[in-house]
Amino acid sequence: MRMHPLALAASLMMASLATAQTQTLGEVTVQSSGADDGYSPAATSTATKGSAPLRDVPQSVNVVPGQLLRDQGARSMQDALRNVPGVAMSHGDGQRDQVVIRGFTAIADQFVDGVRDDALYFRDLADIERIEVLKGPAAVLYGRGSSGGLINRVTKKPKFGETSGEASLGLGSYDYRRATADVNVGISDTAAFRVNAAVEDSGSYRDQQFVKRYNFAPSLALKLAAQTDLLLQYTNARDKRLTDFGIPALNGRPVNVAASTYYGSRNAAQDDTTTSTMQSLTAALNHRFNDEWSVRNVTRAYDYSLDRYNTLPGGTTNPVDMTVGRTRAFILRDETGLFNQTDVTWRNQLGGLKQEWLMGMELGQQKKRAESVSGGADRVSILNPAGVAAPVIPAASYTADSAIPSHTTQDTAALYWQNQITLAPQWKALVGARYDVYKQQTEFDRKLSSLSRTDKKFSPRAGLVWQPSDAVSYYVSYSKSFQPSAEAFALAANNTAAEPEITQNKEIGVKLDLLDGRMNVTGALFNLERTNIKNTDPANPSRQINVGTQRTNGLELTTSGRLPGRWDVSAGYAWLDGRMTKSLATTTSTQLPTAAIAAQGKVPALTPRNSAFLWAMKDLGHGLRMGGGLNHVGERFTSLTNLVTLPAYTTVDAALQYTLGQWDLDVNVKNLTNRKYYVAAHGSNDNLILPGSPRSVQVTLRTRF
Repeated sequence: MRMHPLALAASLMMASLATAQTQTLGEVTVQSSGADDGYSPAATSTATKGSAPLRDVPQSVNVVPGQLLRDQGARSMQDALRNVPGVAMSHGDGQRDQVVIRGFTAIADQFVDGVRDDALYFRDLADIERIEVLKGPAAVLYGRGSSGGLINRVTKKPKFGETSGEASLGLGSYDYRRATADVNVGISDTAAFRVNAAVEDSGSYRDQQFVKRYNFAPSLALKLAAQTDLLLQYTNARDKRLTDFGIPALNGRPVNVAASTYYGSRNAAQDDTTTSTMQSLTAALNHRFNDEWSVRNVTRAYDYSLDRYNTLPGGTTNPVDMTVGRTRAFILRDETGLFNQTDVTWRNQLGGLKQEWLMGMELGQQKKRAESVSGGADRVSILNPAGVAAPVIPAASYTADSAIPSHTTQDTAALYWQNQITLAPQWKALVGARYDVYKQQTEFDRKLSSLSRTDKKFSPRAGLVWQPSDAVSYYVSYSKSFQPSAEAFALAANNTAAEPEITQNKEIGVKLDLLDGRMNVTGALFNLERTNIKNTDPANPSRQINVGTQRTNGLELTTSGRLPGRWDVSAGYAWLDGRMTKSLATTTSTQLPTAAIAAQGKVPALTPRNSAFLWAMKDLGHGLRMGGGLNHVGERFTSLTNLVTLPAYTTVDAALQYTLGQWDLDVNVKNLTNRKYYVAAHGSNDNLILPGSPRSVQVTLRTRF
């Protein structure tokens, strides 16, 4: 499915606009993605695929609002997700957004406006209104994946009856340069257009690192009839940067070198770059038949490509001669996808009970081509690796079985239903289920046999809410998801026969609305367990069998909103007790002499027992706001060997904002105390650790019109 999205988007928008302008239409309101609620949004769209009050949702949902993103000067998904308890960072092979949620990797659990967006790239925030993180399994509405949770980006939408905009220019440390624009045009009573754009050309605290990216996202909202509206959205994004796998470990800790130290090629701009492109077109049609019945249909098509070249210190570390092994590789990906979701909502009073039924169907197809070649190795000084050319990939690596290009088709067909029921004034329930038929087929360019499997899975969800007053909600919930073999990648001969892994979440919690709803406090206790984890069969190393179990017991606390004295506050804490409770797997250490380490009993990678954050801004009047925050992350293991520990750290940030008329000036100081710390690691290799940034200053000048 190849397309020229810009031309397609333009033609569809113009055709729809022409249609709208020839009709006499009644009044209909198309809601934006949400009102400006500061740090304390009252509703979520991710948890129920509707606008449900957070207090009515029997599951943990964390919302990172746009105002908080702006106040912190957030530039990436990593920056944004620091504001979510229970989320830890992976560096994603230097090519993609990747986090660990409640001890489970979330490599493919990315969504945009409720539609799967699991391509492997760095996402820009220029067109994002807020980010919602639904904790625990969510297959009942979203299908496969989501052990620890899923991440849904809610985009900015056109606004009727308003013509306005803003533009910004950002400059800062390490050659940070970024410009953005957000323009909304109320074309008529029946049409509104909005465009968000960003361009960035920045350096980095990491040697040779650079980021060159742009994001262009126009959208058009149309009132086609009194009760019918259409939203068209297009995105064209490109990101090119150094492929940065970080630094190695020595004697159980990250090697003590400057945060800038780079272990790749001396000609990184030529040898070690990642370039990704993403284009997507989305059409969302809403029709309200009456107060009881409505229907929504969303179609999203996308086209993604990735060219990644890297030299990384992923080999063994020799503590005697103080060297580390490097390897050379490249991977090329091309991917297209098409998803269609149809949701029918029925609001009624059955048996004297107020109910809201959601009945839906999802159809999707993704086609993925991947080619990966690796080989070529050398050793460099672990303390002084600079100035060494990249190792050469030998000719034999290009003809190896692992280098044969693969072509994978993933087909999704699913039916789902959900019912929100008011059992009594103080009691509410949420129940639902989904049935998925998920088919994977992988073919190879040569030699290797085709592989395929089809999984049919039932995913339930149930929750009960007790609200003894307007300010308090207690809840209990259960949810279940499945994770098929390969999930987001090509099938392999050793995993084709393996059944899906299964995740179950049991959770109790409380949600408080304080200060007349201006302040929200939440708490959740949960038991999250993933079973059927694939392990290599000891009797047959060429295949994997479903015998592993991983669990996380945890506590999460959050508070957000406005305190007296004009303080905007966002804070959270997570305690995670993760463990591999059953496993046949072994993981090989990277420090010589190497050894096979049993996974059973180990703590999952990148899962700190304690983590917390606090951010506060005070309105001082006369256009001045100032504040800052703390971010604490406890010790984490870099992999299941549990042999390398990333030290705990606490960083301090500060912010100052001044508004004069239509002009804003924002100053953000990050890592104010210049703390040395390690923000992420790979998760399956002890030698790929990403240092955090030293102190940096970011200045943004913004004008509104």
